[in-house]
Amino acid sequence: MRYSKDHKAETHAKIVKHASSQLREKGTRGIGVADLMKEAGLTHGGFYAHFGSREDLVIEAIAHAMDQTTARWGKLVQDKPADERLAMLVDSYLTAQHRDGAARGCAIPSLAADVVRESPKTRRVFLGKLEEMISLFADQLSDQASAAARQKAIATIATLMGTLVLARVAGNSAFSQEILEAGRSAALSLDDRVKPPRKPSPAKEPTRDLTRKALRAD
Repeated sequence: MRYSKDHKAETHAKIVKHASSQLREKGTRGIGVADLMKEAGLTHGGFYAHFGSREDLVIEAIAHAMDQTTARWGKLVQDKPADERLAMLVDSYLTAQHRDGAARGCAIPSLAADVVRESPKTRRVFLGKLEEMISLFADQLSDQASAAARQKAIATIATLMGTLVLARVAGNSAFSQEILEAGRSAALSLDDRVKPPRKPSPAKEPTRDLTRKALRAD
């Protein structure tokens, strides 16, 4: 049976979408072609009608996942006050929902360690998408010189990714929440426009004169 080009394109996109979720949840080495096709509701034999190799699918799935995240970030900050955007990105990233939802979340904490062991071609695609993420973060610091904005964007993203990895290791625990909060504080401290929360003033200790008066009264 012959299918239309639209049907083939839809099936292709379906495979990539499912592979993208599975790879984020289980890693690039954690699932095979047969499992990926089964997850998409298709037969193993149909794989090579869409992809030349497993590597081709992995590359497309990684790119899809990272594009999803970048698009989500862009939508989040669209038309928002410039001085609030970076904080919004940080707050939306370091959440318990993101920690517990790897299959739907950012690909970097899930796949960065795996990509190091993949082919140069896979790493190039990954790094290209990472550059797009960095540019989006740097754009939220448009009031700063481009080199400084890029440096802060890289530092912020690295802080977010590392925090999420550690929070996932700690699972659903008080320690995990502590990690998320510490990472949030560290990431926000990189933006000079974010004012730290005011700490309550310590109670003033009585002066020596007041102490002497109290002693005389006794």
